[in-house]
Amino acid sequence: MTGQDQPAPGSSVLSTVFRHVRYENLVAGVSGGVLSNLALHPLDLVKIRFAVSDGLELRPKYKGIVHCLTTIWKLEGLRGLYQGVTPNVWGAGLSWGLYFFFYNAIKSYRTEGRAERLEATEYLVSAAQAGAMTLCITNPLWVAKTRLMLQYDSVVNAHHRQYKGMFDTLLKIYKYEGVRGLYKGFVPGLFGTSHGALQFMAYELLKLKYNQHINRLPEAQLSTVEYISVAALSKIFAVAATYPYQVVRARLQDQHMSYKGVLDVITRTWRKEGIGGFYKGIAPNLIRVTPACCITFVVYENVSHFLFDLREEKK
Repeated sequence: MTGQDQPAPGSSVLSTVFRHVRYENLVAGVSGGVLSNLALHPLDLVKIRFAVSDGLELRPKYKGIVHCLTTIWKLEGLRGLYQGVTPNVWGAGLSWGLYFFFYNAIKSYRTEGRAERLEATEYLVSAAQAGAMTLCITNPLWVAKTRLMLQYDSVVNAHHRQYKGMFDTLLKIYKYEGVRGLYKGFVPGLFGTSHGALQFMAYELLKLKYNQHINRLPEAQLSTVEYISVAALSKIFAVAATYPYQVVRARLQDQHMSYKGVLDVITRTWRKEGIGGFYKGIAPNLIRVTPACCITFVVYENVSHFLFDLREEKK
């Protein structure tokens, strides 16, 4: 082969990477993310409102999860409980879809030509890389979601709302705050990739160890109950380890307060509220994300297995 016939080094790397890309992972991830967030969005609303609860006078005061839900229901009805649902569903669908998409591509790329399985640290790094790539695309949707969820003035007069929907929010943030406004909370969000990384590492290892324990093949498909159990355990572990970053990110994205950056949020929260300030909203978060995670993973595993089986039948 002549020098002209040889493929460029970059193109060979790209072709190797894209060989592991599977649309099934994207479709299955989007399906799981959308369904779980539609079902459990009101608890996400409660979590955000508790997370930014810093004593500011204009914020409504809630005595607990049930009181928060009933207060919003009485004042704004079902629509109030689903404030910010559009960017949340878009963001969650895209996030889970892209996360599974990137994660499985990176994992397959790492295992190519290897007989042994990945180590725990390799699962961790693969998941962190997938999380960072996903966040670069979805961060503006999370900013829009937070802004819509914190429109307390809509309780008084719906016509005076600052934002009227997801696209209106995105356009106004870009108009008045530029690209920087759309990427508020991006730095703590990057730290938050450790959440997904820990979750996926725990999920993969729990599946593997469980299959080994009952003498099944490592890649054997689990039952729905088994997937739920593994997903719930991995999610609780990840939330407990990384929750404070979610409080920091929500406060940076809050339109009612102005912070100079991540360190400013941390120092002011610590000074005024102590360690408890970094765990505000963790109860509704756990109540929401644990079943949401279970729904997402069960839908993902079943849809992906169905699509991969369909692909094999067509061959």
